[in-house]
Amino acid sequence: MANLTDSTVWQQLAAHQQELATRTMTAMFAEDATRFDRFSLQACGLFLDYSKNRLDERGLSLLLELARRTGLEAGRDAMFAGEEINCTEKRAVLHTALRNVSGNPVRVNGHDVMPEVRDVLARMGVFCNAVRSGEWRGHTGKAIRSVVNIGIGGSDLGPVMVTRALQAYQSPELSSYFISNIDGAHSKDILATLDPETTLFVVASKTFTTQETLTNARTARRWLLAALKDQSAVASHFVAVSSKPELAAEFGIDPQNVFGFWDWVGGRYSLWSAVGLPIALAVGMDNFTALLQGAHDMDEHFRTAPLEENMPVLMALLGIWYRNFFGANSYAILPYSQRLDRLPAFLQQLDMESNGKSVQRDGRPCDYATGPIIWGEPGTNGQHAFYQLLHQSQELIPCDFLVAARADDLDPEHHNILLANVIAQSEALMTGKSDEQLRAELQSAGIEGAEQERLFAHKSFPGNRPSNTLVYASLTPGVLGSLIALYEHKVFCQGHIWNINSFDQWGVELGKQLASLILPELAPGAPVGCHDGSTQGLLALVKSLSK
Repeated sequence: MANLTDSTVWQQLAAHQQELATRTMTAMFAEDATRFDRFSLQACGLFLDYSKNRLDERGLSLLLELARRTGLEAGRDAMFAGEEINCTEKRAVLHTALRNVSGNPVRVNGHDVMPEVRDVLARMGVFCNAVRSGEWRGHTGKAIRSVVNIGIGGSDLGPVMVTRALQAYQSPELSSYFISNIDGAHSKDILATLDPETTLFVVASKTFTTQETLTNARTARRWLLAALKDQSAVASHFVAVSSKPELAAEFGIDPQNVFGFWDWVGGRYSLWSAVGLPIALAVGMDNFTALLQGAHDMDEHFRTAPLEENMPVLMALLGIWYRNFFGANSYAILPYSQRLDRLPAFLQQLDMESNGKSVQRDGRPCDYATGPIIWGEPGTNGQHAFYQLLHQSQELIPCDFLVAARADDLDPEHHNILLANVIAQSEALMTGKSDEQLRAELQSAGIEGAEQERLFAHKSFPGNRPSNTLVYASLTPGVLGSLIALYEHKVFCQGHIWNINSFDQWGVELGKQLASLILPELAPGAPVGCHDGSTQGLLALVKSLSK
């Protein structure tokens, strides 16, 4: 494959960016009364307004040509067909099969995986109904009232994000907790609030060897046994999500209560699998199925819609436009929903672990930027923290605003203020404040002459800052499923165009390997191996301070 940056379409995009560099979005709206209608679309319960972008028809046409020239449609089809698109691990990438509610077969190496997927979902349904109805009892005969998920990475970020997002759908009789950090304070503080007799633990680890997860699980087991005094109690209070039932059995978990998943399910794409068990326990299997249905709807939209009308494709191309042609280093996710407070963290892993790469699929280095830094916080809290930087810094930071049109179970007065703020922020980022507006404002405040000149530069808002706005009627399980799948496919599209493997994560391995070497060196009196000067000094310091 030729260098991406040498392609004609890449060169045309670079030239067109120069043509648009001094054009404002407000001018584009003034020239085109239909811009909002032409630069927006609806799919799967989501409305995307992408009219507030530094892009015209010519730029969009070139971006779509870039997608076609890099074979995006064929790459998309290969993923859905179960081909080994994870080239470094020689695996299929089929999280879409986990939410395939169509009844159609999905094959990996000629084998239809759907019967196994449906079997796990059926087992999850039976188990969830037993726990939620009170049929499943703890060791002393009491019903379960607290569910604690023990995992890390994709086995934590997805379940905790979705469970918090769907809080309105949760049973008041069942509380959800999540332990992920190896810092002992995380498990200690949560366990201190719980009753061992009514607590169920879900241990999520594909290999059942993840250091952080297994350490936290052993801590939880000690806590349980200290109270219940019977080793057999573990089977009534622990279940596992793992591909290694034999290791879970050694831990004390009944093999019948181990829910499996497959090597074609990446951790950051796994909430649709048995990793979503804490979600199903919290909101019920019917709502979990609705979550799957929403994601499947977006899968079908992505798989079948023309590129010009394809929401994940358009969002991906806009991201490439700013990353590669405007030099934007980061991207902000701004959900105007407290219940989506973990969405930015979830998307950090999804995007940065997938596309934080500098090597192409064939091993050649990338001579262009790839994945941006993903960050954000819920509005309106973020407005009182980092929006200053969005409005007036030297950085160009594209952003996605997300908001529900309806309050549903929330106070409508609060929600109207929320809506006013999200719409106003996207407008303010685009329009800024003209020199005429600012001078008139200062004049009306009685500020003139030298004082006006002194304040003028400080109060100037340049505007022309791009944003997308995603609006949905309300945050239902189906809408949330569509929203997550939208971002999954956006990340896939960008990785494909950049010619990188979005489905491995070798960059996390080195730190783990070194930690395994350093851990025994922290023991009192243990010799310290050969490290660099800083590492040697830090080891000596912490060993001294820990005495």
